[in-house]
Amino acid sequence: MIFQRAIRRELGGVAGAVFTALFTITITVMLIKILGQAAGGKVASSDVILLIGLAALKYLPIILILTGFVSVLLVVARSCQDMEMVVWFASGLSLSKWIRPVLIFALPWVLCTALLSFVLTPWATKVGAEITERFEKREDIALIAPGKFRESSSANRIFFVEGKSGDAMKVQNVFVNTWQNGQINVIVAKQGFTEMNADGEKFLVMQKGRRYESLPSQSDSSIQSDFQMMDFERYAVLLARPALSLVGDKSARSLSTFALFSNPNRSNQAELLWRISLPLMCLLLMLFAIPLGFVHPRAGRSMNLIIALLLYISYSNMVSILEVMVAQGRLAFFWACWPIHMVVLSMTVALFLWRINVHDRYHPVMLWKSFKRVCCFKQAKRLQHCKQSKQSESTAS
Repeated sequence: MIFQRAIRRELGGVAGAVFTALFTITITVMLIKILGQAAGGKVASSDVILLIGLAALKYLPIILILTGFVSVLLVVARSCQDMEMVVWFASGLSLSKWIRPVLIFALPWVLCTALLSFVLTPWATKVGAEITERFEKREDIALIAPGKFRESSSANRIFFVEGKSGDAMKVQNVFVNTWQNGQINVIVAKQGFTEMNADGEKFLVMQKGRRYESLPSQSDSSIQSDFQMMDFERYAVLLARPALSLVGDKSARSLSTFALFSNPNRSNQAELLWRISLPLMCLLLMLFAIPLGFVHPRAGRSMNLIIALLLYISYSNMVSILEVMVAQGRLAFFWACWPIHMVVLSMTVALFLWRINVHDRYHPVMLWKSFKRVCCFKQAKRLQHCKQSKQSESTAS
């Protein structure tokens, strides 16, 4: 029990360090990506923190799987190199006794991975898509910031206002540049405000301004053009049509697990296969790390880390390949959901047996047999020595 408590305590400390490192790297990458989208006008700057949190939820199952796998691998390798494994074997325990403390440690990780895979990750994908779509369908007047040129959501209109009045929907000294059908229209006005008609369409109404409209030039040069100027007292520019409901992400990634079971088509079955595989991968990789991390005390552990990395990549890619085959209808869901996991489980059992047989000289039974063999050999040597002494004495007499 002391050994098991020590193992669980060490696993918790190593897992905390590994999780912190992996989560920091993921958050940094997501921060750079989302900040780039915000700078390019694809997402709102006020939604950056929320989008980073949603992105972290989507990548958190993979982080938990890697954390558990690497933590068990490092703890077992360190125990072997520090000769603690020899003490473990000499105390009457075998390598298989690591399974219980590792399973106790793995249970919360598997439950968290299952919760994220089946509930939180689809929700985060759906909410993130809705936030992005809401920003894409934003009203053009909401983009206007005093002293800044801002592009419309349709990318064919540029706004500039010098300032806003007390009402946030009223602006002063307005400049609007529109590109449509190869023509450039420039509108300048002293003030403007938003107005909605009976059909729900929203307009930017400008007062006391001037409109410049480009006309094709009669010259041979295609870049030259003439402008027609018109003064107005009131001019309206369509900003937004009646608001449509958000469509969001309708792919299988954003559907709830209940919806996947309710509509078992190919894409939904493929997504369900991926969600079921994540907690199974978390559990099987932790168990596989026990015999994989067992190394000779004088040997390095670099090779085992490389093998572990290749194993995780191969395992994850095989699950992805099976997911694609199910989505394409080339493989039935039943024949894709369990064979790869059974292969990894068989490899784990085989590696356990091989490690125990190869290093059975440390097993307490083998140590007892070796001790009895040494004792018998020493007793035989003493008997032989006594016999030779008696023969020498008889010869001398």
